[in-house]
This record gives sequence, structure tokens and C-alpha cells, in this order.
Amino acid sequence: MKCNSTPLHGLLLLTPSVYTDARGYFFESFNAKTFKQVAGIQPDFVQTNESLSRRGVLRGLHWQTPPKAQGKLVRVVHGAVFDVAVDLRENSETFGQWYGCELSDENHAQLWVPPGFAHGFLTLTETAITSYQVTEHHSPDHEQCLAWNDPVLNIAWPLKRVGVAKPILSPKDEQGVPFMELK
Repeated sequence: MKCNSTPLHGLLLLTPSVYTDARGYFFESFNAKTFKQVAGIQPDFVQTNESLSRRGVLRGLHWQTPPKAQGKLVRVVHGAVFDVAVDLRENSETFGQWYGCELSDENHAQLWVPPGFAHGFLTLTETAITSYQVTEHHSPDHEQCLAWNDPVLNIAWPLKRVGVAKPILSPKDEQGVPFMELK
């Protein structure tokens, strides 16, 4: 597994070693020992989530507040997404900055999203199955949603690439709070 840092401290882009032959491929999507060696951390995952999304669906930007803050290891099992994380750690040098990358079933890349980041993605392919392991159980009382189209953050969602002017959102995601109104 290869671990690449991103411009946002603690947010890591991981690429597993993929072994291919005439049968197909094999890779370890997670190995605690290897993760600790390459990333320097050992998350305690308590739950694995999976979602199926259609082209143009945007999920996020979600996070949970302490004491139920979640770390997430995100990967795409089928299709492709534009995955985004926003640093919401107030004492961070990169507070309010975002990072985006493509995660797909072809590149097998994974994004480690530490606690204190909002996370979301836009589906780029006809369908995409996204799987993510989390370090804390879902807690509706601690869940927050940041506006996907916040003008301060100015996230460069690739909507034209998907062929939509506005993404498909859940009612909850339609009501995301602006960055300047975060408490």
C-alpha cells in the first residue's frame, strides 16, 4: 500500500498494491498492520457502510461533532465518484479548505478522512457503490451537514462532466448549513 499526503494535514490518499493475473485481481482493502506502517495511525473501525448512488447524486457534506466524531476510510467498489473532504478543525492551518479526488473501481484509491472533516461525493458514473469504514457509530444527535455549494468553500464539483447543472440531493443535504454559520 502506498500512502500519499494531501494539502490538508491528516487527510491521506491511499493506493493498495493490486495483484492481477488471468483470473482478475486481488488486493487488501484494509490491513491494520500495513495501515499503521504507511499512515502512522491505527483506526478502530466500528462499522462499515455502503451506498449505491446514480449519476449526478451528491451525498454530503457530512460529519459528526465530538464526542461522536468519525474517521472514515472511503473507497469505491463499483463506478467512480469525485470525493471531497473539508477541514473543519478550528485550530488547523487548513481550516475551511477542501480537497477533492477521484475514487474508482479502476484506481482502487482510498481516502482516509480523519475526525473533524466534512465528507461528501458526487457520482460520476451511471452508478457507483461506495464503501466506507467508520471509527464511530452513526449518531443523529451529532450529525451535521455543510452546504455542498457554499460560496466561501467554492468546491469545484465536476457537474459539467456529469452533465447536470445541479446534483441530485436528499432533503437533508438540500438543507446544509453555510460554512460561515458553523457553530
